[in-house]
Amino acid sequence: MEVSYDGGRVVLRGDRVELREQLPPEAARIADGAATDLRWIDGTPCDGTVVAASMVVKAFTTGLYVPGWGVFTIVRAADGLAVGGIGFHGPPREEAVEIGYDLSVTARGAGLATEAVRLLSAWALGQPDVRTVVATTEPGNAPSQAVLNRAGFTRVSDVDGMRVFTLAAPTDV
Repeated sequence: MEVSYDGGRVVLRGDRVELREQLPPEAARIADGAATDLRWIDGTPCDGTVVAASMVVKAFTTGLYVPGWGVFTIVRAADGLAVGGIGFHGPPREEAVEIGYDLSVTARGAGLATEAVRLLSAWALGQPDVRTVVATTEPGNAPSQAVLNRAGFTRVSDVDGMRVFTLAAPTDV
């Protein structure tokens, strides 16, 4: 994984995807459905990406936004098209951070979500205040559960009708 910073944003590069942090002004445009500099594979961001962008805007307006811990677009390296979104449900708490992601229908089934989850999780676990990455899925969302399994997550419980998966930082022996 290659990590860089572009205009204050975190950029994570893998083999087939690039994750580009969307700073609050960009997140506001995504949340409002306004034009951005991104070209979306299906014309517009996924619903989950719009919701995540709205969360970044709310955190920013209430003074709770922490750079690096918001929403990222998933950009396909081969053609520069935005294919989905991934990000954090907020900054780390008690050495854990929760992630969520969505992928445009057109881009599904090619392993892009798995690579994005691996990249974001590796970056998060490389931060000094994170020991665990958490993700939840609906019980019937087998494709999302498969993404988490391929990315190394383990199902640990069911809470409030959701399946809970975690990925822990490697332990020092």
